[in-house]
Amino acid sequence: RSRLGGAGSSPPPAGCGPSRGPAMDLFGDLRRMNKRQLYYQVLNFAMIVSSALMIWKGLIVITGSESPIVVVLSGSMEPAFHRGDLLFLTNFHDDPIRAGEIVVFKVEGRDIPIVHRVIKIHEKENGNIKFLTKGDNNEVDDRGLYKEGQNWLEKKDVVGRARGFLPYVGMVTIIMNDYPKFKYALLAVMGAYVLLKRES
Repeated sequence: RSRLGGAGSSPPPAGCGPSRGPAMDLFGDLRRMNKRQLYYQVLNFAMIVSSALMIWKGLIVITGSESPIVVVLSGSMEPAFHRGDLLFLTNFHDDPIRAGEIVVFKVEGRDIPIVHRVIKIHEKENGNIKFLTKGDNNEVDDRGLYKEGQNWLEKKDVVGRARGFLPYVGMVTIIMNDYPKFKYALLAVMGAYVLLKRES
């Protein structure tokens, strides 16, 4: 007699049932965790965030720059730097700014710092130094970017001076800025991974 569909038929082989997506697996793991495990994972996540902040503050102290690491967001400095390059900065106040070096500066009214090269130095009689910048890939200097009536930058405008770089490493930051939904999804996945990670 045929046993197809009968009461004695064997269960389907493993893997033949309805598949569960990664999101279902994450929510299932979260439901199975007791409160103590959840608190432990939240504490681990908080420690990771705290450690990252401590490292960032340490870099600020060591480099003298309020932003020791920045990402190049435009092509105005090509071919020296390309969009997505990660720059490492220092900003020691006793080190004079020289023509030809690349600086990161802030302009009043603009939220995002600008990465351009110093092309001209103007030293006043009292020793104060002012300077003019320009992007290597731009046809004109940056006076059009400065605030109205400003023709020169001063040391107080400088966030840092480029000391090294990693090519294209910052593209993830650019993608997250251009596509906010991707940023939130990535942060959600990273947070879920940390919270649900078990000790081996």
